[in-house]
Amino acid sequence: MSEQPSILVCFGDSNTHGSAPMRNFDDIRRFGLNERWTGLLAADLGPGWRVYEEGLPGRTTVHPDPIEGSHMSGLAALPIVIGSHSPIDAMVIMLGTNDLKARFSVGASDIAAGVECLVRSIRTLCEVPGRTVPRIFVVAPPPILEIGCLADIFTGGRAKSEALGPMLRRMAERLQVEFIDATDHIRSSEIDGIHFDLDQHRILAGAIGDGMRNLFEH
Repeated sequence: MSEQPSILVCFGDSNTHGSAPMRNFDDIRRFGLNERWTGLLAADLGPGWRVYEEGLPGRTTVHPDPIEGSHMSGLAALPIVIGSHSPIDAMVIMLGTNDLKARFSVGASDIAAGVECLVRSIRTLCEVPGRTVPRIFVVAPPPILEIGCLADIFTGGRAKSEALGPMLRRMAERLQVEFIDATDHIRSSEIDGIHFDLDQHRILAGAIGDGMRNLFEH
């Protein structure tokens, strides 16, 4: 029997889904498999890995969305994701951008606490039934810009987003999980201030791929 590929689950929001920058509210384009960072990462890692995309536009860390629905809570989705893909060797978590929406009224420290809740939940969901506990990569999303058609929804979010990266770094160090600050590599699109342009997807895939190789090949 041939050796099974390692499993990587990418758990995130529209930027993991591959949503293109929005010029208006009806603009719901999605970049192709060979364009979005998850697909590029899969190609980069090669046949030794199977990469599963779990990106839901609008997903938060732990908050049911009063407008878009309770299913937007990342915490609520985790048991299904873990159960569906186990055994999982690694998980990338890139969430927090949607928590910046004005409707949630939470600060950067609360968003970091939400990501911490996800990390702890992943470990519990795997440890209790005896599943493999994956290596976890927390990716801090780049700051938003509060421009374009989404600016009103994210009013006040830019300053919070600029404070989030350092808080997530400290959390990752404390919980001993891997950390990548996307701000060191990419920026949000100047079209809507939230999503990533195509060239940024390529750069992000490279940064995460480098992190994966450093962890699993050494």
